[in-house]
Amino acid sequence: MAKTVEDIVKQAKAEITEIDVAKAKELLDVAVTFVDVRESPEWAKGTITGALQVPRGLIEWKVSSEAALADRSAPVVVYCQGGGRSALAAKVMQDMGFEQVMSLKGGYGAWSGDN
Repeated sequence: MAKTVEDIVKQAKAEITEIDVAKAKELLDVAVTFVDVRESPEWAKGTITGALQVPRGLIEWKVSSEAALADRSAPVVVYCQGGGRSALAAKVMQDMGFEQVMSLKGGYGAWSGDN
């Protein structure tokens, strides 16, 4: 039987690390890179200060050329609007050798209180 997008996201979430907003806010004070995988219209509504903007559809190409992500052992927090796309992006980054990639549970909606 074919998988649904929900199945694929659920599988990715089972294989990655998800963190809540409180933990993500703690990480703002340490050397961590935030990666926003939302599209431009979503960015216009707000973003976490200092986050890299890398649309989910380009993640595989952009993370390899982004200077802030050169050290694949450094911690990275990936987020989207609700947590699905960031889980998929975190899984891809993990597969690409990122050792401390985390997905923000609930995404920017949880961060900004919109969820």
